[in-house]
Amino acid sequence: MRLAIDEARTGLAQGGIPIGSALVEGNRVLGSGHNKRVQENDAILHAEMDCLRNVGRRSSYKNCTIYSTLMPCYMCAGTIVQFKIPRVIVGESRTFPGARAFMEEHGVQVIDLDLEECRAMMQQFIEQKPELWNEDIGDD
Repeated sequence: MRLAIDEARTGLAQGGIPIGSALVEGNRVLGSGHNKRVQENDAILHAEMDCLRNVGRRSSYKNCTIYSTLMPCYMCAGTIVQFKIPRVIVGESRTFPGARAFMEEHGVQVIDLDLEECRAMMQQFIEQKPELWNEDIGDD
């Protein structure tokens, strides 16, 4: 989770949305990424998508865990379900409940660590840039 949090802080420092992600297989980090919608003017470049792009193609994700500082949205959850990533560990879901039920309904184990560090970072961002946050989650 530390790597995902570091990625979120990198995104924030770049003027983006502070959400980070990392994909791990056993004890080996395969890759990481952060939300780059603002930085790269890319509508779908959420943290989980950036992470998976950075990992590259894999024939299987069956022994992987994806970490995210925030509960994944339906787009990212759909990708997690599509590639059968069995576990998602999130930093928090109070600021955004995301698609937990959807992932669990499709057999994904979801663990919410409810970390104050992740929650405080998102809450501060949402308070400072509500229009950018609403754009990110598709809320008019």
